[in-house]
Amino acid sequence: MNAQNLLVELFVEELPPKALKKLGDAFAGVLFDQLKAQGLLASSESRVTAYASPRRLAAHITEVLPQAEDKAVSQKLMPVSVGLDAEGKPTPALLKKLAALGADESAVAGLKRQGEGKAEALYYASTVKGVVLADGVQKALDEAIAKLPIPKVMRYQLQDGWTSVHFVRPAHGLVVMHGTQVLIGVKALGLTAGNTTHGHRFEAKAEPVVIQSADSYAEQLREEGAVIASFAERRADIARQLQAAAERIGGGVRPIEDEALLDEVTALVERPNVLVCEFEKEFLAVPQECLILTMKANQKYFPLLDANGKLTHQFLIVSNISPADASAVIGGNERVVRPRLADAKFFFDQDRKKTLESRVEGLGKVVYHNKLGTQGERVERVRAIAKAIAQQLGDAQLVAQADLAAKLAKTDLVTDMVGEFPELQGIMGRYYALNDSLDVAVADAIEDHYKPRFAGDELPRGDAGVVVALADKLETLVGMFGIGNLPTGDRDPFALRRHALGVIRMLVEKNLPLELHALLKSAVPAFGDKITDATAQLEDFFFDRLSVSLREQGYTAQEVEAVLALRPQRLSDVQKRLEAVRAFAALPEAQALAAANKRVSNILKKAEGDIQAQVNEALLVEQAEKDLYAALQSVAPKAQQQFESGDYKASLQTLAALRTPVDAFFEHVMVNAEDAALKANRLNLLQSLSVAMNKVANI
Repeated sequence: MNAQNLLVELFVEELPPKALKKLGDAFAGVLFDQLKAQGLLASSESRVTAYASPRRLAAHITEVLPQAEDKAVSQKLMPVSVGLDAEGKPTPALLKKLAALGADESAVAGLKRQGEGKAEALYYASTVKGVVLADGVQKALDEAIAKLPIPKVMRYQLQDGWTSVHFVRPAHGLVVMHGTQVLIGVKALGLTAGNTTHGHRFEAKAEPVVIQSADSYAEQLREEGAVIASFAERRADIARQLQAAAERIGGGVRPIEDEALLDEVTALVERPNVLVCEFEKEFLAVPQECLILTMKANQKYFPLLDANGKLTHQFLIVSNISPADASAVIGGNERVVRPRLADAKFFFDQDRKKTLESRVEGLGKVVYHNKLGTQGERVERVRAIAKAIAQQLGDAQLVAQADLAAKLAKTDLVTDMVGEFPELQGIMGRYYALNDSLDVAVADAIEDHYKPRFAGDELPRGDAGVVVALADKLETLVGMFGIGNLPTGDRDPFALRRHALGVIRMLVEKNLPLELHALLKSAVPAFGDKITDATAQLEDFFFDRLSVSLREQGYTAQEVEAVLALRPQRLSDVQKRLEAVRAFAALPEAQALAAANKRVSNILKKAEGDIQAQVNEALLVEQAEKDLYAALQSVAPKAQQQFESGDYKASLQTLAALRTPVDAFFEHVMVNAEDAALKANRLNLLQSLSVAMNKVANI
């Protein structure tokens, strides 16, 4: 059969820009998978290309058959004892089953038997005709529409005035072509397949655009419709134009890097045209974060930074039209952005008229959580936790800086600027703190106490910032666990997983001498009677997050489990322990010692009575147990000394010397001796061995 390429396009009203790429990929992906499942693809070399523009979702699939090949199938009917009587003739039940399959009694002779005894059954072999492409595309298209990850479904009426359909946006055209032929009969959303679509609203050379073949689709849309149908091509074109425009300006300026903004703008235009605009330089007196955010979030513009990363008074826009004289487009965008920047300047000027200190009282009127009180109460808890941490990590100066930063960290929440742009919380707090002539360390801590905000984000710059960031995240975690507000599999509204990973990163990367359990426990008194103590549950949560993080970093599940089984309280030590375990596993003695350690553990678990790691040398009878005890006396102190100095790798390697005496012990010594005293002493010896071997990790 002659395989040709297939095109399917849905022409719709403007699609949600933040979801466009996902919608395009999903639409094309489901179509391809469904056609493949129906056997309509000619070979494993068939490929799909997704197209997505503001007003269309489309897919181009190569090597699609007009009809799938017929398929031989063997269908189990029923047990032989049910289908045939004692004389081997078909029973009414078998004839009825055959009739349902379109066969008659003449098919009985061709039935096959499989199985033995009572399990022997009758099988009917037949050929299933391959699905016709039009039917296969109809099924695939229905499935693709049903499975689209639509953010919000619209319900709208068709032209008949009666029928309603549900889709992401009203659909106005359907193109389905196999080679140069329209697939007659394919329908979707009240539309019938054809070969016409629409190009750019204002710049299309042809209206409508009549698609000549599946393969000419993208080129015809580009030339006749003034539309770049491919999301990826359009995105690359915008990125290229942005860079070219910046280079024309010169002076080392560059467009701000923002992948999400680039994706969103790509989803807003059909044929991009990048233009240079500017605003009054007086606005540069406003913190650049404010100007950048308002240009990106509200206007979808690309701010330009100089070689030092400072905002310039010029910016780039991505227009959807390309007039011969672009001055009207440039002027219009400059007029639009000016009030936005003026608002930002007004907020900044107004906010600076009040100090952060004067705003502390206002936090008492802002509800944080109905069970945990106001932001004012929360601030006092963060201060208490921060003070306790600072006293462990530094001197009186650090305590004072952390306390002041914790007191003022949330005050920018009640400023006009953060009220308008919540994304600037912390950032504006730093600017206002510097405006109030506060210590730079305090100002930095006010901004940094939200860090790390996301995976891979930088950590707080100074010690005060680390202390307040720890305190802020611990307050959230201890408080939420204390009221039973825990994350579920798909919901984590208070970002507790992210907070826990933030704490872990600070403890590890800043090499802080803080123990996890004590740190969590120290935060509980700040809440008074508002919560119950959920330290144990929260500690489990931390180790679970740590385990996931370590595996993502490339450590094996076995290595991670060995180290975390001991619940090491200094998280900054965990990576050194993991490296030590990895090095130990490479030793020739490792497997034998690990097996022996498991055997020791099982023996001790089953043992009754009080077992102490204290051995009575006088009760050592067998030479093998004397040798093991002597080896422990020689090796354990050295391993312990290396462990205490933090040289975990050397500590485990030192313990490798125990392999021979351990093997000999289990070969020649009966632990469960009839003599109770001997048995108890041998269990104590094994306990001593277990303690010595499992300090770095449970090997």
